[in-house]
Parts: sequence; C-alpha cells; structure tokens
Amino acid sequence: MINYLQGIDLRLLYLINNTFSNSVFDVVMPVLRNKWTWLPLYSFIIYLIVKKYQMKSIWVIGFALLSVVVADQVSSGLIKPFFERIRPCNNSNLENWLNLPMGKGNGWSFVSSHAANHFALAIYFIMVLIGYKNQFKVILPFLLWAFLIAFAQVYIGFHYPSDVIVGGFIGAAIGWGVGKLNCLVMCLRSDKTI
Repeated sequence: MINYLQGIDLRLLYLINNTFSNSVFDVVMPVLRNKWTWLPLYSFIIYLIVKKYQMKSIWVIGFALLSVVVADQVSSGLIKPFFERIRPCNNSNLENWLNLPMGKGNGWSFVSSHAANHFALAIYFIMVLIGYKNQFKVILPFLLWAFLIAFAQVYIGFHYPSDVIVGGFIGAAIGWGVGKLNCLVMCLRSDKTI
C-alpha cells in the first residue's frame, strides 16, 4: 500500500513539476510562494477585518497570527523532524527529470509548512469574514489562494504532492480550530469593550 501511494505521489510530482513545466510558470510559481508577494492581500484583509469588527479587530488579527504560529510549529517543529523526508529537489534519484526554477531547498519535505500556514489562514479568514453577502466571494478566493501557493511548492520541486495535501489538511484543521476559539472569545466579550 505504501509503495502504491508513493507511486501516485511521484506520478503527480512528475505531472506538476515536469509535464506542466513552462517558462511562464518558471517565473510565476516562485513569485506565488514568496510571502512578500501577498502583502497587498494581507493589507486588504486587515482592512476588511477592521471594517467588520472595528475595535474587536485586534482579537481577530491576533487569532489569525495564532493560527499561523500553531500551523508552522506543528508542521516545522513537530512533523518535519519526525519524518525527515528529503525534499524532491534534494533527492538524487529524481534530479534527471526535475525542473527546479528556484534551485534546491533546505530542510525536510513532509509536511509543507507553506501549505499548512496558508490553509490555516485561509480557513480562519473564511470563518471570520463569512458574514459578507455573497459567501462564495469569500470562500473561493481564499481556497484558491492557498491552493496556488501549495501548487507552487510542488511545481518548484520543494515538495511532493502528499506534502502539500497533508499540510493543507493540517492547516485547515488548525484554522478551523482557531476560528472556533476566536468565535468563543468574541461571544464571551460581546458585551465588553476592548
């Protein structure tokens, strides 16, 4: 069973990293996975949160940061050192066919911290911003954003597809949990001012 799943993982890696390889993606994908690329989006999200929650926005933003810290610590601090899976870009058995637009990466591969962190944020933001009129205007962009970052991690050869899938699920669970915690705190503080 493990060999079967590893075979699927390698075939998906080949499809995304090699078959989909092109000069446009070689430029775009490294940009998508760069945290500084998303500063305008983060600024816009903060604007929406402040607009919706006003003085309570400090709690909402604080819990957003908490979701990233927890996701990052679980993925990088606990899971990666436990499994010690070599990144595809550092695997000598794959170097003949891998497309590496960013060269080689550092650290371990399983699970993807980028995927965990961004899915944690995406699910958390969906939960706190869901009150807007058209829910799909909130849900789809956040899920697409997290998916593109996870896809970029596989495209550049830093992660196997299973790394980003499991990382995404872990991050989504953390984002959901922190979102629920935020809701609980906001409900408890509903009659108080900050």
